Amino acid sequence: MLYRKAGFTLLEVMVAMSILAMALVAVFYMQSQSISMAGEARFLTTASLLAQHKMTEIEADTSMDNKKQEGDFAPDYPAYGWTTEVTDTKIAKLKKIEVNVFNKVLTKGGNYQLVLYRTGGN
Repeated sequence: MLYRKAGFTLLEVMVAMSILAMALVAVFYMQSQSISMAGEARFLTTASLLAQHKMTEIEADTSMDNKKQEGDFAPDYPAYGWTTEVTDTKIAKLKKIEVNVFNKVLTKGGNYQLVLYRTGGN
């Protein structure tokens, strides 16, 4: 009479390990994507608020002269910089105001632009 021990064969263990490895790779990829999207959302939220703040400062300036300016948001947000540009449009007395906020640290996707058209000037 042959007696067979209960247990897993080497092939069954190898198949189970390969399935587990593929599942873990998928989970780690999703976690990486989640961290990346959270960073992008953090940038967009901060940049939009800073751009609105800078746009408010420009709107408070009643002269509305054509000009370019740049700077940063230090000391509160030292990694964020800004550029502004006020230009004429083809329509008389209508100005185009552009505010660009960028993150100096991010290498990809670290730019946010806000554009406003406003009457003023000559």
